[in-house]
Amino acid sequence: MKQEVITELSTQELKERLDEERTQLSKLKMNHAVSPLENPNVIAQFRKTIARILTELRKRELDEIITKA
Repeated sequence: MKQEVITELSTQELKERLDEERTQLSKLKMNHAVSPLENPNVIAQFRKTIARILTELRKRELDEIITKA
């Protein structure tokens, strides 16, 4: 998922998407442990997407704190 798409989503949608991505990542890791994936780079892509979502959520949290101050 690209950064432009992430910034367009609402905070609630981001949280839901984060849960989905984490679930998918854990499933991929389990599948990879049982039998190697054809493209193991998919795992890295999921980790990066999760990091992007977490970064955007933190940025919004900090922006909210700054605007209240």
